[in-house]
Amino acid sequence: MLSKKTKYAIKALVVLGKNMDQPPMQISKIAETERIPKKFLEQILLDLRNAGFLYSKKGAGGGYSLNRDPKEIFLVSIMRITDGPIAMVPCASLNFYHKCDECHQESTCGIRDVFVDVRDATLKILSETSIADIIKRETTLISV
Repeated sequence: MLSKKTKYAIKALVVLGKNMDQPPMQISKIAETERIPKKFLEQILLDLRNAGFLYSKKGAGGGYSLNRDPKEIFLVSIMRITDGPIAMVPCASLNFYHKCDECHQESTCGIRDVFVDVRDATLKILSETSIADIIKRETTLISV
């Protein structure tokens, strides 16, 4: 299941992507627009800024803006920043691997084998889907 932290991060990036031609957005405006708790959003935006996705400006006219083109911000990166592993079981993870305590033989574990396939399919979609794609989908859904 997608965590609220990841969902809020994506929503914030989408709002910033839709407003790229505007001055930096204040946290309170993003929080209000997307109905995200402000304190929680502050931490999420800080994580995204530290990862290089956002630029922040302090003072009058300050706020957050995208530091990259929305076409270059992929869901897989956002999820790894906010939640860590993509894989549903640790033994199937590429970046956060560790052996399951109860597993005797990974090479013959049917559960691991299935979840490696799930991981691969999930990674394919998340690695090919950008914030720009989400914005495009929203625009299409609104006009339907």
